Amino acid sequence: MALFGAISGFSPANGDASSNTSFSAADMRGVVNQYCLACHNDTLATADLSLQSLDFANPAQHAETLEKVVKKLRAHMMPPSNMPRPPFETYGLMTNWLETELDLAWATNPNPGRVTPLHRMNRYEYNNTVNDLLGLDIDVMDLLPGDPTADGSFDNIAASLPFSTAHMERYMSVGRQLTRLATGLPPNPSVSTYEIPLYLNQDWRQNDDMPFGSRGGVAVSHHFPADGEYQINVNLQTNYQDYVKGLGWEQQLDVRLDGRLLRRFTIGGDAPGIPAPLSFTGTGEPGSIDWEQYMITEEASGLQIRVPIKAGPRQVTVSYVRQQVELEEIPQPAQGGRLNANSEVYLDYQKVHSLEIGGPYTTTPSTVAIDSPSRRLIFSCTPNQQSEELACATQILSRMARQAYRRPVTEDDTTLLLGFFNRGREQGASFEAGIQFALEFMLSDPDFLIRSYDSNAVNTPELTIALSDLELASRLSYFLWSASPDQTLLEIAEKGQLSNPAIFEQQVRRLLADSRGVKTLVEDFAAQWLNLRRLDEVQINTVLFPEYDMSLIEGFGRETELFVAETLKTDASVMELLDANYSFLNERLARHYGVEGIYGSRFRKAKFPDTSQRGGIMAHGALLSVTSYPGRTSPVLRGKWLLDNLLGTPPPPPPPNVPVLPDAEVGEIPTSIRERLTRHREDPVCSTCHTVIDPLGFALENFDVIGAWRDFDEGGNPVDPNGNYPGGVEFSGFADLRDWMTERPDQFAHTLVEKLMTYALGRRVEFYDQPTIRSIVRKAAAEDYSWSSLILGIAESSAFTSSSAPAQLAENTIIGVSTAGN
Repeated sequence: MALFGAISGFSPANGDASSNTSFSAADMRGVVNQYCLACHNDTLATADLSLQSLDFANPAQHAETLEKVVKKLRAHMMPPSNMPRPPFETYGLMTNWLETELDLAWATNPNPGRVTPLHRMNRYEYNNTVNDLLGLDIDVMDLLPGDPTADGSFDNIAASLPFSTAHMERYMSVGRQLTRLATGLPPNPSVSTYEIPLYLNQDWRQNDDMPFGSRGGVAVSHHFPADGEYQINVNLQTNYQDYVKGLGWEQQLDVRLDGRLLRRFTIGGDAPGIPAPLSFTGTGEPGSIDWEQYMITEEASGLQIRVPIKAGPRQVTVSYVRQQVELEEIPQPAQGGRLNANSEVYLDYQKVHSLEIGGPYTTTPSTVAIDSPSRRLIFSCTPNQQSEELACATQILSRMARQAYRRPVTEDDTTLLLGFFNRGREQGASFEAGIQFALEFMLSDPDFLIRSYDSNAVNTPELTIALSDLELASRLSYFLWSASPDQTLLEIAEKGQLSNPAIFEQQVRRLLADSRGVKTLVEDFAAQWLNLRRLDEVQINTVLFPEYDMSLIEGFGRETELFVAETLKTDASVMELLDANYSFLNERLARHYGVEGIYGSRFRKAKFPDTSQRGGIMAHGALLSVTSYPGRTSPVLRGKWLLDNLLGTPPPPPPPNVPVLPDAEVGEIPTSIRERLTRHREDPVCSTCHTVIDPLGFALENFDVIGAWRDFDEGGNPVDPNGNYPGGVEFSGFADLRDWMTERPDQFAHTLVEKLMTYALGRRVEFYDQPTIRSIVRKAAAEDYSWSSLILGIAESSAFTSSSAPAQLAENTIIGVSTAGN
């Protein structure tokens, strides 16, 4: 049955058409003739758009074109700044009338859009799904091919996810590794290496996983595949001459397993002789070869231990006992790109370069019957004799297949899986080997890797069909958890109850309240929406910004993740993302932001003393650094980011061969970025877009490349943060811009719903989705735009719960899926 009716509680803009009785189709035609036809006529058709023959009395026939017009008018981006423009109030009349007419037309003939019939898991979804299925906690994303993003948005867009032989090979390889690990089969010895970034500061406690009173090092969650003996090696950082850093004085390094001390190494402090040029006297006196050999190899070569470890996930920690050091020489800036002198290296803190965990090198006789969380999850029964194996295998594989395939298991499914079990049983000579081989096949089965939507119930493109309860369960769980439906959701769907509106709402709220809901929306949705994944690509000129290091960049990412998670956990208004007076800081980040009274490496919620300089995501270092160049800020990148991600009015791509802004010549006084962009806008080709982009970016010019507040730019010029927006809106700096945006909550909420809906549907938002989005935003306004009101509105929408069926789905292929309307 249809879930919530074809329109899903849809209501047109401003209630109904009567709210715009003072404006009509004739008025719209008059305004267009006066201000738009100079460019958008049948002859010129600027930007491939002509409004000359458009019938405003029948907007349904021109919905795609008119939705583009609405977006431009809402943003006051048209007419161009050098052309006559209608009065400010007229923009509101035009957009309100257009939206009302378009919404009424959509309500008469609703179009929820097509569901792509085949939707492959991306890496993040695969990682979550296999870990839930097998009871593991292992990151396998780096073992799989990367996923493309559609138009730079999200990497879960079905039509953009290929399924090639390379993907299949990697799925089979990863599936074999994971299933052997989960079922406890004897593993081959292997070595895992965990490297610490070179520019990560190790002068203090790194994070909450490290012991109190420690500094530096690394904490890793490592899955030990079997009970046995493992070797842990610690490698220390060296300088460009391969001298181990910090050997001039004694320092203590701890190796811990699940918080228990395994070994404490004492390193340094007993070098023969003193630092001096290499001499070949061999006497052991100052200047001898012994000091050089000690610095390069001897002292740090024995940092390894062999220890018996039980199977399962364990935390291995390597850290130094914290000791305070005051350098005696002239203080040097903490400049990431500078080569340290030998004396500085010799008397500096030691630093961990990498941690290696190898094994198991010896295993216990009971290795095949390892007791681990994953084994307990998989083996719901254990046969005592061979005659019981088939029944037990049927029970295990049927239960696992139901969860993996996200539907009831058929007799054909069971027969196929038992065939693989029998082959594995014969080859591996054990019941566990048979189960492992069947699970290995299951993880490479298209029924597991691909979410499919039934197309057999439709014959014509005009029909709208509701998704089945099982399809809806998968779509909902992958929206909010990026993983398969859990037992509760699957049981409800199998009973046909999920299409009940009250039960569906209860399940949406349950999944959202679960920790997996917050984790997914932060790690996957927000990380892509806010470009947090690009933090790893940030390059900073450390000569101009010597205070930069990897600890700062990692802190930026952690701040934004914790901040967004807090708004989700408290079901706050999404407007809090823009104007919150708090964030999450540790000592390093608080010092960078100029916030006093925060000490230690732990991130905690802290209020800003001056909200004119901080508050909301626009002032987060993560977003400011990914929209900058290594040596200077970029109002263009920042303005474009605001238009794309917060205002929902992305500018068109730049024309080809646009020259870069020229830098100052040697001996020349550098001009400000505002002056250079003013010259750039003199080109008519560039002016139309940059008139909108640049002023928004100028408002953030008080933030430097790494997000610190400043009054002078990189060239020593006073910062001018004044900007404006088309239509006569003016603002002076960050605080004014933030206030202007928060006074228009519907615009930001509309943009966020567009982003969330794209992510939820796994397809691009199209013109026919705009009436649905407007309806969601209007309803959410009554709940102060809370997260739950937006997410529930998307989940209950006809775009999420139903599909406009194409005439022929059979033409689509798994490899390179491309479905019209997606």
